[in-house]
Amino acid sequence: MAAKEDLYSNIIPRRLRRSGCVSVKHGSRLDVLLAMGFPQHRALKALASTGGRSVQLACDWLFSHLDDPYLDDPLPREYVLYLCPSGPLQNQLSNFWQQSRLTCGKNKAHNIFPHITLCLFFKCPDNKVMAVCEALQSTVNQWRGRFPSPLPLELYTSTNFIGLFVEEQVAETLKKFASDFAVEAATKADVHVEPHKKQLHLTLAYHFPTNHFSSLEKLAKGIEVKLGCDWLAAIFSRDIRFANHENLRVMYPYNPQNDDELELVLGDFIFSSTVEQMSTSEGWVYGTSLCTGLSGLLPENYVSPADECDTWVFHGSHSFFSTSPSEKGFKESKSLDGLLSLRCLDNSRLGDSTILSVICPPMQVLRSNLQSCPPKRTLFVCRHGERMDVVFGKQWLSLCSDSKGRYVRSNLNMPAVLPAWGKADRMYEMDAPITVVGSTQARIVGEAILESNTTIDFVYCSPSLRCVQTAHDILRGMQQDGRISVRVEPGLFEWTKWVSGTSLPPWIPPTDLAAAKLNVDTTYRPHFPINKLTMSETYDAYISRSYKVTKDILANCENKGNNILFVAHASSLEACTRQIQGLSPQNPKDFVQVVRKIPYLGLCSCEEQGETGTWQLVDPPILPLTHGPNHSFSWRETLQQE
Repeated sequence: MAAKEDLYSNIIPRRLRRSGCVSVKHGSRLDVLLAMGFPQHRALKALASTGGRSVQLACDWLFSHLDDPYLDDPLPREYVLYLCPSGPLQNQLSNFWQQSRLTCGKNKAHNIFPHITLCLFFKCPDNKVMAVCEALQSTVNQWRGRFPSPLPLELYTSTNFIGLFVEEQVAETLKKFASDFAVEAATKADVHVEPHKKQLHLTLAYHFPTNHFSSLEKLAKGIEVKLGCDWLAAIFSRDIRFANHENLRVMYPYNPQNDDELELVLGDFIFSSTVEQMSTSEGWVYGTSLCTGLSGLLPENYVSPADECDTWVFHGSHSFFSTSPSEKGFKESKSLDGLLSLRCLDNSRLGDSTILSVICPPMQVLRSNLQSCPPKRTLFVCRHGERMDVVFGKQWLSLCSDSKGRYVRSNLNMPAVLPAWGKADRMYEMDAPITVVGSTQARIVGEAILESNTTIDFVYCSPSLRCVQTAHDILRGMQQDGRISVRVEPGLFEWTKWVSGTSLPPWIPPTDLAAAKLNVDTTYRPHFPINKLTMSETYDAYISRSYKVTKDILANCENKGNNILFVAHASSLEACTRQIQGLSPQNPKDFVQVVRKIPYLGLCSCEEQGETGTWQLVDPPILPLTHGPNHSFSWRETLQQE
């Protein structure tokens, strides 16, 4: 890299260098690449494939695609013109994306960020891309002062589609703008653009199960469509060869074992066709790397589905209301997985163009920097397993004590032994252990995590015995009980208002837990000591405690590992993840309704979004665990009746 930087310094004027990232006009970038010895058709392809942002980015793309069999193919990219919201309305839409996915899971709308389609995808040769961008800027300049403001949107819902439609008369005005752009593109770039002829709308949800309709409709009605919005005309492109392919995100690195296999690097994306999969072996898929352009077989469990727009390239946007770079553009949005996360990189004037420089971060995936890009951190929060006092009642201790007070199980679902029994057995009335089924549930989850190739670097749990045992058994299922020790964190205990009695449970100390062969870290110093917990704390105090402990743990583990597991209570899945996503706490009533729906070993996954400091709920790497009640059975009482 040092040699490359020296080469840049010999070619590029000092005034055009900026913190190692060359920022010059498109024509100048092409001249620099040509002066460096790259053939013109390759230089143009590199600029088109990286949004024309910088010489260095184009160079990195070229170096990573040296073995790409299609590097010299003249096939053009496909481009599209969207009207994208920004400002307060965009924040509302981001929140809808997040809440709808959390409530109902992913639907087809999540594959692309919120937008109004102004034209269909059109082909553009690499040497005409800059002319098309200039055509957009020229058209927007002509329309400043004429663009409808505010843009009237009306909610439309049906059992398989929910969206915001542009009022018909105003929609005709927008179509006229798209038509003007088409004329300008034909004049400046000799490119054919077909304006969108159907009703103009912003899709909120479609292709979702019918039983999700009422929830999605309720969330959609909460969007304040009259909020301020600076609409931006933006151009995006995609590789035409993979327009109908599935996008896959690389989750784990893979080194090829055979000549027909593809190397996988964290941060890369894979294009996969269902047609190409027909001849592959089970457990393997055939795909092409976004990073290198190379194709081959790869293990299916090393990748996960990505959104359609994750591999798109951003080429520029223009505001209809401002002639200076917008301060309300796509800034490090707190968007969902499924909502395009756009990052504001450079608000400066690029030559004669006033452009809000935003890009799709995935398109910065280049072989030269993939290895140095750490994978995203993930926080997993899991509820404990089935507990004894729920299955056998509060007086369960009396069912499994002999005449001398020794523990003797009276049901196969009772554990064979209990830790610390005989020293303080009455503590179990307030701090019940898990059942054999609960232990099995935890082990099954651990085995699933192992099979998904998900690594866990740190495990924290509530001081409740049921949580410690669950964490221990999850690690057993992962075959990691000898490598990772459980850190008992009092700050992860549930809302103390729910504790019966007049005092907190007399939890077993970590040293005694370790003596009972539970894999506990006896050297761990909690972020929230036990003596700070108080009975009957307020809801706000509990939420604040959970948020602070979560933030402290995440900060403490930063740069030490990527994945953290909390094993705690049903309430923890909400309390430990909501505020790190930038969301306000729910009211107590709604909070309780959420908690009631979380089963034993219920698991959620929250992923850090790049370097923005925000987190986002995503699909867990394992399937859910469903189990039902099994009432006590006595053959004597049931079968031996007279």
